[in-house]
This record gives sequence, structure tokens and C-alpha cells, in this order.
Amino acid sequence: MSDARPTRSGPLAGLRVLDLTSVVSGPMCTQALGDLGADVLKLEAPGGDQTRYSGAPFREPLYSAMHTQMNRNKRSLVVDLKHPAGRDLVLELIPRIDVLVENFRPDVMGRLGLGYEVLAARNPGLVYASINGFGSDGPYAALPAYDQLVQGLVGVMPAQGGGGPPVPVNGPIADKTSAVTALSGILAALFARERDPERRGQRVEIAMLDAYAAFALPDPMTPRAFPPHVEESRMSEAFFRAWETADGHVVGLIIQDHQFQALCRVLDRMDLAEDPRFREMGPRLGHYVELVEILGPEVRKWPSAELVARAREEGATFGPVNDIEGFLADPQVAHRGTVHELVDERWGPVRYLAPPWHLERTPAGIDRHAPRLGEHTDEVLGELGVAADRIASLREQGAIR
Repeated sequence: MSDARPTRSGPLAGLRVLDLTSVVSGPMCTQALGDLGADVLKLEAPGGDQTRYSGAPFREPLYSAMHTQMNRNKRSLVVDLKHPAGRDLVLELIPRIDVLVENFRPDVMGRLGLGYEVLAARNPGLVYASINGFGSDGPYAALPAYDQLVQGLVGVMPAQGGGGPPVPVNGPIADKTSAVTALSGILAALFARERDPERRGQRVEIAMLDAYAAFALPDPMTPRAFPPHVEESRMSEAFFRAWETADGHVVGLIIQDHQFQALCRVLDRMDLAEDPRFREMGPRLGHYVELVEILGPEVRKWPSAELVARAREEGATFGPVNDIEGFLADPQVAHRGTVHELVDERWGPVRYLAPPWHLERTPAGIDRHAPRLGEHTDEVLGELGVAADRIASLREQGAIR
């Protein structure tokens, strides 16, 4: 079989990724690999990734807005892994793959005959990344995992409720943190492979439970770091807050002394700058809840935009609370190119969030729209050396489409 690899730019150019993932955690991870230059082959079941069916608006059937935000910089091929010929095709292609990413339940790949040991025997250099809910063993290993179930388990929802009912983060944050965690694990495994004289790959396992706990719990663990558990104060609730203004809200932190003095000037409360409870950072943090109660009525006198502008002039750390439209219109967002617009010849401009890495010599980028289902099956298999008559036979058997 041949091993022709398409030319792309980016630090991962020349790397081939087989993406067996769906929904959020896996596709976000593999999209990042594609942004960094890898050739990502999105292998989909005949019905396609679930995101094709959700996240309106749709430009055509099986092409949702959500799909565009999770699957750019990929090529799609449809292979039925439950079909013996489809599974055998994947086994045949594995020696030409650098990274495989899957987010099935822990037992699925083994039942398909595509477990790590089987694939590593065919390609010892393979980096095999598995994203699952609770790990591959333990009492919860076989349970289905959804984002809110992980949020509930990790323990931060009661604090987010602010004394009311527990509140989940409005969005799949555990999925997203798992995607970023998987990306870093894959890059570490690739780096280890480069340093290994035998260029051996390895298995990388990311449990959503572990990834979200590592992301969400370092600060809540503070009073629990040295047993016994120290009673928590209201400091966090006061510190991480939106301040009500005359016409909306702003966000602001009061940490360093010069920032506090600047805010006192803005609010014309220089008496607080000399108050021994607040004058220096140590005592001020100890009295932070009290300080917030004093400053709240002062902040409510100001319109948001006027307060932010004045705070920036004086060096106080206050900023706007944008909605998404405000974010899109923000001058710093425009300056950074944080939102990237790419014209699709089929239906015009499509907005994407730009890759967040600004690499000077090997820049990340977007050069492919999210693919249609099976758009590149023949192209990819042909590049990998599968003859045209065999492709036709596999399609006739129902193993590919």
C-alpha cells in the first residue's frame, strides 16, 4: 500500500490521525490536531456523528452549525466497523496511522477487535488515545457518561448555585476540558515517541471525571489540602462575582494595593484607601466580603461603559460583561482575529473560532470546512493505496459509503 500524505502547514504537518470520535470531547480534540496541521481522517459510522443531527441551523441535511464548530480541518470517510470487511480495512490501514482517537465506552473497541493490544501489534508506533467517562476500570467504568453527570459527580455544582439549588455550567464544560486534556496527552506521547530509540507509541487514557476534576477543583481543594478540612469562607463567592451597575453588570477584582487605590479614586472613596481593614492586601483579603458590601452601592451608581472606561484610565481592574454579540464586536477580539470567517463556496461565509495558538514559524490555521458525511471516502482510501475496484467492492458489500 502507498503512504501518500497531503501537504499541510503547521507544527503537526505530516502526522496522520484516525478519528473515531463523536459528539464533543473527541471531535474538539481531533479538530485541534487538525488546526495544528495534522491530516485528520474522521471515520464515521454510516449514520454519521451525532453532531450532524443537532445544533441548528442546518445548511443541508446532516450538516449542522454544531458540526462546523467541532469538525473543521478534517476529511470524512464512512466505514462500518461492525461489518467484517470494514473492520479488516481499518486493521489494514493502522500501520499508516500515527494517532488514533476514540471515545467509545471502554469495552467497545475490544469487542470490535480494535483494542490497543491488537492495533499496537500492527503498529508499535501508534499513539492510541481513549476518552471515556470514568476510566476503563472501577465501579463506574461501564456507566454511560454525559457532561452533567460528570459535573454532578465532581462536586462543584452546589457552590455554583450560590446557596440555591445546585447549578451546572451552561454548556458541556467537562467534555471540553477532556478534549484539551486529551490533546496535551497525545502531544506528550508523540514527544515521547520522538525521544524513544524504537519510536514506540503508547496508550493514552483520559477519563472525563479526572480531566474535569483536575480543571475545576484546585481552588476548592485549598481548604482540604492539609487535613482536617478547614471551614470554607465566603471569600470565593465575593471574589468571583459580577458587579451590578446602573444599567447592567461589570466584572472586577481588587487584589494589588495600587489597583485598590485606583478604584477608590474612580469611586471617589479615598477614605477606604486609608482604612486599616483595606489599605494593604493582607488585611483587605481578610475583609474582602465586607469590602464588597461597601463598594456595591457605589458601583451601582455608574453606567457600565462609563465605569469600565474610567477604571481603565486609572488602572483599576474592571471590565465589561459581554454577551456573545458583544464579544464578537469587541475591538480586541477583532484585533486578535479570535473569530475567523472562511468562505464556503456552497453557502458563503462560515464563522469559526480561530486556533488559539499563535506560533511564529509553524502557524496553526483553518484550510478545510467541516466535511460532509463520507465526502472523502474514495480520496482517502485511494491515497492509502486501496485500489479503485476494491473500493467499489467494499461499497457494494456495505462496508463503506
